[in-house]
Amino acid sequence: MKIYLDADASPVAVREILYRASERLKVPLVLVANTPLKIPQSSAISFVHVSAGFDEADDWITGMVEDGDLVITEDVPLADRVVSRGGFVITTRGKLYTRDTIKERLVMRDLMEELRGSGIDTGGPAPFSPRDRNAFAACLDRFLSANVGK
Repeated sequence: MKIYLDADASPVAVREILYRASERLKVPLVLVANTPLKIPQSSAISFVHVSAGFDEADDWITGMVEDGDLVITEDVPLADRVVSRGGFVITTRGKLYTRDTIKERLVMRDLMEELRGSGIDTGGPAPFSPRDRNAFAACLDRFLSANVGK
């Protein structure tokens, strides 16, 4: 199993949690972004710099993810692609997407996009909070406890 992080917009707190989990469990962590990121020196942690084109990081992650891998992202279409390839997705706010849950989230995302397209202000996501950080850490811990070494 590998963990991939869609790192362009990921909160620093999420990256720090992933660094610690990767080191502790010796699970490979790959950060993917179109801007350079500083990462800790570790044989378990790597960084892939993709070009700045639309969906470049998404395409790279989708091309690399294998059955059972974990991707961390808020990008619902990327999550759908990952799940369809047998991967799992955890959002930075601690929601786990599987084959059973991603379609509902994709429908909701499409509805919100349609509403925005018709001029309705749907607002944006709330700022990342300590509660979100804790939810992410707990979800990641549950997932890794159930899947690492199995």
